[in-house]
Amino acid sequence: MSRCSAFAAFTTLPALAALFLPDPAPAQGRVSHCIAIADAAPGITHLHKASFRDPVPDFSVRIQYLTHSAYLIQSAGGVSAVTDFPGFIGTADFIPDVVTMNHAHSSHFTAHPDPLIPHVLPGWSEDFGIAVDHHVEVGDMLVRNVSTDIRSGQDGIEEDGNSIFIFEVEGLCIGHLGHLHHEPNEAQYAAIGRLDVVMVPVDGGMTLNTETMVRVVERMKSSVVLPMHWFSGTSLTWFLNEVSGTFDIDVREESAMTLSLRDLPRRPTIVVLRPETLRDPD
Repeated sequence: MSRCSAFAAFTTLPALAALFLPDPAPAQGRVSHCIAIADAAPGITHLHKASFRDPVPDFSVRIQYLTHSAYLIQSAGGVSAVTDFPGFIGTADFIPDVVTMNHAHSSHFTAHPDPLIPHVLPGWSEDFGIAVDHHVEVGDMLVRNVSTDIRSGQDGIEEDGNSIFIFEVEGLCIGHLGHLHHEPNEAQYAAIGRLDVVMVPVDGGMTLNTETMVRVVERMKSSVVLPMHWFSGTSLTWFLNEVSGTFDIDVREESAMTLSLRDLPRRPTIVVLRPETLRDPD
């Protein structure tokens, strides 16, 4: 069994509860507000259990941790997006409007996405070394990307081989760092802009080492940080220990959270969600 398929080791999570600038290129259509606005509004994170079938409250976004690096993001306008879509996200009969993918590992993409998915956005270009550029509006959601390099082969580099995806909806800027292999440079930080919520791989080595990843999240100053891409409680605990002086730690049993721009936490918070694939109630 590969380490990527060993994600079921989430059973260690309950024990953790005791632990505590260049301008972007002009794009057609909707302009990114996440690059232009620097600060998020203070408030209190609003978390509760909800079915992915339930409507999302007005002015809010629901984020559900599905598996590994896959999150479901749902808007009040009924738009749904799945990050680092691996092909299987559960037994429920559900077709998202948008899926994003990265190809550093097979658990972050599928070569055969359901043809019914309206928007399939790969984080890499078929032309080696050429950055892919997505700027897609779907209902009340804008999805864009910032290309990053990845490791390839024996000490090799695949330039622009993956992407950080940003989802702008209901005034929130939600970032997914994907299979990040290097700390963003100044131009990439500028292109990313403000992130109110960021999904961060915390495996401690397959992506970035823990020290560098901590530096990234501290630089981004996001209100909510969602750890992902970890294979045991150990790497997650290392990450939580390293950021506990800067961030509040909120370990949850739920897989989903609903929040809005007006109720982001006053102090940056790491929110650990339990991964759960989609299934309809029995």
